[in-house]
Amino acid sequence: MNKPVNVMIADDHSMVREGIKQLLELDGDIKVIKEANSGKQCIDLLDEAQTDVLLLDINMPNMNGLQVLQHIRETKKNVKVLILTIHNEVEYLMRAVEIGVDGYVLKDSDSSVLKKAIFCVNRGEIYIQPELTPLLKIKMEEKNNNINNYDETLTKREIEVLKLLAEGLFNKEIAYMLAISEKTVKNHVSNIFKKINVSDRTQAAVYAIRNNFVELF
Repeated sequence: MNKPVNVMIADDHSMVREGIKQLLELDGDIKVIKEANSGKQCIDLLDEAQTDVLLLDINMPNMNGLQVLQHIRETKKNVKVLILTIHNEVEYLMRAVEIGVDGYVLKDSDSSVLKKAIFCVNRGEIYIQPELTPLLKIKMEEKNNNINNYDETLTKREIEVLKLLAEGLFNKEIAYMLAISEKTVKNHVSNIFKKINVSDRTQAAVYAIRNNFVELF
């Protein structure tokens, strides 16, 4: 049996946390190891426990969810962040994507959607709730009209690597898919990061989505 995914729930409503915990732990493939009722407590607990996926609400006292996400990305904490919120306004989603969220799901979703999202982001993929992706694409395209079009500087091979990277593949897997060495993949990834002005794989994946190199899940 595979090791369960260790999840932390950060939400300021105890009944919401308890309900989510019960739903997630039904099958034994997800374990809720910590719960936080504020942004500050969430950050403190992340330093104590090895969390695979953080379920993060946006509306919280002592740092909201977006501020927590910003802190996690700035301090490069090794945790996948899945925002679970009531906010279906695309502006919140846009901001979360820009900061570097791994997933975004609405609280009125089925538990099966939430579990799928957790497993996806834990594998290194990006999961945006399907109903939200059309709005996100429109907003991204509007924004792209006002930014530099970096993809013109990418070579054909770099675009191939970027697509596979955005799908969550590791360097070794990309090397196998493209029949090149892992060292060559590392060189391509480094060049891609420089050319599109990003610092990690999540940001590169977001860039690939914005520029329609890959489809959203």
